[in-house]
Amino acid sequence: MRLRKTHEMPTAETALPGRSEPLRTDEVHYVNGRPLKGPHPEGFETAIFGMGCFWGVERLFWRLPGVWVTAAGYSGGFTPNPTYEETCTGLTGHAEVVQVVFNPHEIGYAELLRVFWENHDPTQGMRQGNDVGTTYRSAIYYLSDAQRAEAEASRDAYQAALRKAGRGDITTGIAPAGAFYFAEDYHQAYLAKNPGGYCGIGGTGVTCPIGLGVEA
Repeated sequence: MRLRKTHEMPTAETALPGRSEPLRTDEVHYVNGRPLKGPHPEGFETAIFGMGCFWGVERLFWRLPGVWVTAAGYSGGFTPNPTYEETCTGLTGHAEVVQVVFNPHEIGYAELLRVFWENHDPTQGMRQGNDVGTTYRSAIYYLSDAQRAEAEASRDAYQAALRKAGRGDITTGIAPAGAFYFAEDYHQAYLAKNPGGYCGIGGTGVTCPIGLGVEA
């Protein structure tokens, strides 16, 4: 199955074929016991972020007040129901992502975006720190026109802050959300199950003005 690592995105024709059945995953969140796949309370919203290795990213979001449940998964590519090993090759087109279900009356999408920008380096292209490859790319997958507008406005605001700090250009992809595939059970809430496990995320040290008095 050509299980080799690549730094270039595949096409629909060259991507791995995947499988029709979902992978085995947890039914409830390991930390808060809430159902990973729903149902979720009425009026709650969903966000999807790629920031590198999803182990540390998921913990970052499940700790936020107003976040109902989080899940590690794969999105942005072509292969249906990919395995972790397949995704790491870069031949699925997917990024490691975290799905965040949140109560918009307790935490807004703009605040999630601020956490997103400040806790990884969005200027690194197909990598995040020592994690190299398309699966570790920075990405926002929006689920509504409102999310798209906020994501793009926050990107522009953070780019201005980065330039002021002498940093490079943002490479984050902002695209409509496609299928989200839940990662295998051992990836869910990984750092709660393995407290000494690898995290891998780290920010630029530049504050994002979104959520600090600057409108998205």
